[in-house]
Parts: sequence; C-alpha cells; structure tokens
Amino acid sequence: MTASNLPKRTAYIIRNTNETKIQLSLSLDGGPLDPLPATEDFENLDSLDGGCKSGPPEDQKRKTHASQITDSQHIWIWTGIGFLDHMLHAWSKHAGWSLRIRCRGDLAIDDHHTTEDTFLALGTAFTNALGSRTGLARFGHAYAPLDEALSRAVLDISSRPFFVGDFGFRGPMMGNLNTQMIHHGLGSWAQNAGVTLHVDVLKGENDHHRSESAFKALAVACKMACERVVGKEGEVVSTKGVL
Repeated sequence: MTASNLPKRTAYIIRNTNETKIQLSLSLDGGPLDPLPATEDFENLDSLDGGCKSGPPEDQKRKTHASQITDSQHIWIWTGIGFLDHMLHAWSKHAGWSLRIRCRGDLAIDDHHTTEDTFLALGTAFTNALGSRTGLARFGHAYAPLDEALSRAVLDISSRPFFVGDFGFRGPMMGNLNTQMIHHGLGSWAQNAGVTLHVDVLKGENDHHRSESAFKALAVACKMACERVVGKEGEVVSTKGVL
C-alpha cells in the first residue's frame, strides 16, 4: 500500500469551557471535510448578537476571510480574532491539512482564552488524528521567508512536549491579537500535540511578516514530520521502542 492509498488521519473534537466553545475537525492528509455539525452552542448563530459580527457565520458555505475550499483541502476558520484566523489558515494550507474551526469565546474580556483554547483544541485534534505515532518520518524542519522576514521551525513528534520560540515582535498587537499570544498559543499546541517544537524568527522588520513566516515554516515542518514512510508501517521511530 502506498502512502497515498492509506486511510486519512482525521479527528473531530468539541472543547467547551466556561470561557470558550470550540468545534474542530482536522484531516492531516487534506481532502474533503464535512461541515461542522450543529450543536446547542452553535445554533441560530446568524441571529445571535448580530450574527457574524460577533460570532461565526452559521452557513459554513459562506466565504470568510479564512476559508479556502479546493479539491485537495477544505479550510474554514472562525475564532473571532481575525489575525489568529489568518495564521491558522496559513498553517493548515502549507501543512496540507484540511481544517474546520469555529469558536465562541469571551472576547469581551480579551483574546487570551480564545487563542489559548483554540491552540489546545488543535493540539488535541493533532494527537487524536496522528494515532499510534508509528511509521512516521517523526522529524521535520523548514525555513520560510515572507519578504524581508525569515523563520525556521524544527519539530519532533516525540511525545515529549516542549516549546521554545523567539519571535522578536516589535509591537504589542497585530490586528486584535496580542503578540504575546503567538508564543503562548504555540506552547499550548505543543503541549497537547505531544511534540518538541522550536520556532525562531531569524530576521524581519514587519511583525505581520515575522509571524506569518513563522507559521509557514511550522506548517512545512509539520508536513515533513507527519509523513508516513512506506515500508515502516507499525515501526516506532525511536531507540526506546516507544513514543
């Protein structure tokens, strides 16, 4: 069986707290994803508090600022934080994922809980979709430029959560996202994804460019690390014999 004929690695999760309500569907191998199902937390959204002005649109066929539906990928993201959506869109696009996310968070307070919980949910979905962690390339690394900015990401699907990031942002905000939440969010993702992750922005003058190049480098590293190696099905890529 070739890698392209293997079953797709998918996960669907609901993560609800007093601060956020999140639905997330992920396919690490791209392809079609069904629209997120209606739940009590995501009913009558278009009449709730002004509809899409404060929450995700109910109609998932509606094109948004972070949606892209093609034959190879279904991406539809709405967290209520535009810049976060933009980064998740870039990440999923260049990782080759299909990803649907919608979130209702306590943005009346700030962006912290929505960002943190979205990354935690995505980390859990990554772990669930990945499954047994056998037959994988395991390691991934990439550089990605965006104009004057250049970033490097190195990933190990190690089951040893650890994150180190150096972004060097110049300002406190990017759109309606606090720049501190990039570091905190990726650390939260690494924790629930069970990966060791290093992300460094090596150069760049513009914070938007610095962040986007970092997420693109991460995306390519994820794609490399998640690759299923033909002939190593069921094999644990570790001298310990377990991941």
